[in-house]
Amino acid sequence: MDLWNQLLQGFVTAGTPINLLWALLGCTIGTAVGVLPGIGPATAVAMLLPITTKVDATASMIFFAGIYYGAMYGGSTTSILLNTPGESGSMVTAMEGNKMAKNGRAGAALATSAIGSFVAGTIATVLVTLFAPLVAAYAIKLGPPEYFLLMVLAFTTVSAVLGKSTLRGFAALGVGLALGLIGIDQISGQARYTGGVPELMDGIEVVLIAVGLFAVGEALYMVLYEGKAVETQNKMSKVHMTAEEWKRSWPAWLRATAIGFPFGTIPAGGSEIPTFLSYATEKKLSKHKEEFGTVGAIEGVAGPEAANNAAITATLIPLLTLGIPTSNTTAILLGAFQNYGINPGPQLFDKNAALVWALIASLYIGNVMLLVLNLPLVGMWVKLLKIPKPQLYAGILIFATVGVYGMRQSAFDLVLLYGIGLLGVVMRRFDFPTAPVVVGMILGPLAEAQMRNALSIGEGKWTIFLERPGSLTLLIIVIAVLFLPRLVKLFRGRRERDIETV
Repeated sequence: MDLWNQLLQGFVTAGTPINLLWALLGCTIGTAVGVLPGIGPATAVAMLLPITTKVDATASMIFFAGIYYGAMYGGSTTSILLNTPGESGSMVTAMEGNKMAKNGRAGAALATSAIGSFVAGTIATVLVTLFAPLVAAYAIKLGPPEYFLLMVLAFTTVSAVLGKSTLRGFAALGVGLALGLIGIDQISGQARYTGGVPELMDGIEVVLIAVGLFAVGEALYMVLYEGKAVETQNKMSKVHMTAEEWKRSWPAWLRATAIGFPFGTIPAGGSEIPTFLSYATEKKLSKHKEEFGTVGAIEGVAGPEAANNAAITATLIPLLTLGIPTSNTTAILLGAFQNYGINPGPQLFDKNAALVWALIASLYIGNVMLLVLNLPLVGMWVKLLKIPKPQLYAGILIFATVGVYGMRQSAFDLVLLYGIGLLGVVMRRFDFPTAPVVVGMILGPLAEAQMRNALSIGEGKWTIFLERPGSLTLLIIVIAVLFLPRLVKLFRGRRERDIETV
């Protein structure tokens, strides 16, 4: 009963005129960000992080959450009409959605993706409401050894799963850990890796790194390498579904929600795997297999889009209860929390209950707002695709520059911003994932503190991590994440060679 009282109080907080306005603004910007190709929610949230210095914590987190899941709604528009996924989670939607658009059924594809997003997002939010407090209640029993290995698990999974190469993932993590160590050591009080530069004594701002890597790096990369691409847009048709299309869509929405939600709750689960799994499931179960890959099957749009939104909503569970980000955007949201001196984790539901429940309540409100924004107003969003690329990316760079300079009025910060931006361009060019940099920078100092506390408990003995059941279990999981995929790949390779010799 206490849970429902807290949720009701969350609705009271989220339902104030100012917070509703922030939710609407976030959902609107998020949808626009999703529609515009090349600008993801991570870029948008990173670009707007400087507002944390001026806006109340609850309002800004509701705003950022609106951008996050709003972009998932809007991303389907670009995928279907342009065959250009704005986010990796929309790649599968483009496969069937674009074929439907080419055959004059763009409206049906957009309708099933919007309604599917609403259904999956709402069910996933209910599950977050029910399970997040339980996870937090269990996690509060963890000690420093468990927390340290939980952060090592986050480092391992984010670095190994995001991106095409594990080695590149760990290289990016190393950059983030190095950046996180710059400044004053929390325990000894000694300056580390500052190179005698006074501006680095307080460390590098997470906002600056996030804006540089995502906003500036993304804009410069698009201008340098993808700005000249010519995109052809399919014609819009009336956004509605026939009775037959409804009948084929709703089972796909429910199945996809069941597939997507668990992947969002695990570190580095991401939304790519569940969307592909949903697509494969719908293709196997469909009675209209001939439509897949030809004229476009509506189940191939409904399933992946619902799986994407279920996974995105579920990422809030590890973020809020354990302080573990499982995507680019949640890594930046973690930085936003820390700007307010709030550390997401088990204590969050006790120390900042009002903020947490207002944020969860805003997910319900935001889903309704997004359904209204996406179905009747889709024609308006499509017009955003006509914005010329040079003006669009110039605007992003100006906004990022003004935002970062406004934080400390420091010219040094601007030099650092564009230096990090160029690093972002190089990383994008050579397929280095950027999320491990942000995760390493934010969690690195926290992991160091927990490791020191754990060693103090164990009187300097590293065996403390093997003596406790929780930390030993986490250590086994870390080893499994690192080596199990390689063993499976090796086994498959040997099996294929054996078959070939026979």
